[in-house]
Amino acid sequence: MRTKQNALPAAYYRGGTSRAVFFKQENLPQDRKEWASIFRGVIGSPDPYGRQLDGLGGGISSLSKICVVGKSTHPDADVDYTFVSLGIKNTDVDYSSNCGNMISAVGPFAVDSQLFSLTEDADEIESVRVRIHNTNTGKIIHSSFPVIDGEAASTGDFSIDGVAGKAARIRLDFIDPAGSVTGKLLPTGSTTDTIDGVVVTCLDAGNPCVFVEAAALGVNADLTPEEMAAHPTLLSRLDAIRRQGGVKMGIASTVDTVPGSIPKICLVGEPSVGGARATEHGQDCTRVDVLARALSVGQPHKAVPITVALALAAAARVAGSVVSGVVGDKKKVDEAGLTIGHASGNLLVGADFDEYGSLTSATVFRTARRLFEGTIFWKNEISQ
Repeated sequence: MRTKQNALPAAYYRGGTSRAVFFKQENLPQDRKEWASIFRGVIGSPDPYGRQLDGLGGGISSLSKICVVGKSTHPDADVDYTFVSLGIKNTDVDYSSNCGNMISAVGPFAVDSQLFSLTEDADEIESVRVRIHNTNTGKIIHSSFPVIDGEAASTGDFSIDGVAGKAARIRLDFIDPAGSVTGKLLPTGSTTDTIDGVVVTCLDAGNPCVFVEAAALGVNADLTPEEMAAHPTLLSRLDAIRRQGGVKMGIASTVDTVPGSIPKICLVGEPSVGGARATEHGQDCTRVDVLARALSVGQPHKAVPITVALALAAAARVAGSVVSGVVGDKKKVDEAGLTIGHASGNLLVGADFDEYGSLTSATVFRTARRLFEGTIFWKNEISQ
């Protein structure tokens, strides 16, 4: 039996080191139960070959994403933003976390799609600030960026590691990011916990994260993603620790029900000259404050999830944490924040605490670009 393909208006954006399909919420069914099959068809999941060739996914977690943007339901925001992470070989459609990379494209999409209204003199406006309500976490993020003739600027002189070329700079201010899912900066009530004989720090800022020192697992913190994937036991050990951390943080009641997307888990280590490898990205003690290698939905991340970077910057300021133990009290490479050496380069992240020790905000700079907009087509089911 022949059937027509389904179609909806959509756009495709790069945000930071990720890409995602964007929908206006008004164009999707009101019943959110109908979203999952649409999103799987659009991205091309599940795909037993792991390539998502029959959709717009790219076979890795940073390309298997959907963003839904609509009118704000929060008094302190201009738009609502819902992030959706999709499994590649399975049918998972996960709403449990935020994506710091893709949120860099939410403001530009809101302007380009006219969900965020400029003034009547739009052609004369040079920059805007879009206040974003992330519905996954309930948190507010301010996105500030230049505009040209009423559209989000794509050209500029700012670059980020992991993305070729230069583009317009986007400033992201995560307001009161602590307790994004659990309600607490330290969800277990402790600065450190011991899981499987390894000391970890469980911290929730931007997204819940579990931090473990690479040396505690007998590996270097400067591993490439390929080396991490090829290690015979590392990924399974990290996922086991992550799942147990998720239970300790109250995200799920059993390890089997912990979502694939949260908590994130991240290896950290101290950069050194002659110790850990000084990579081609200059990740030695003169260029970065800490080395970090993160997993995203079970895969080694090619760079670093922005929410992990935010949590890392916060953890570095928490005395006694695994991260602060690695960073130490040495002078920072850049006093504006923590410089993180990740798998594709370096990233500067700032975290601000008030006089009472509460995390008030975190700031990161990214780039984004509209790649296409128009009509997207999908089939109801992906043949197995």
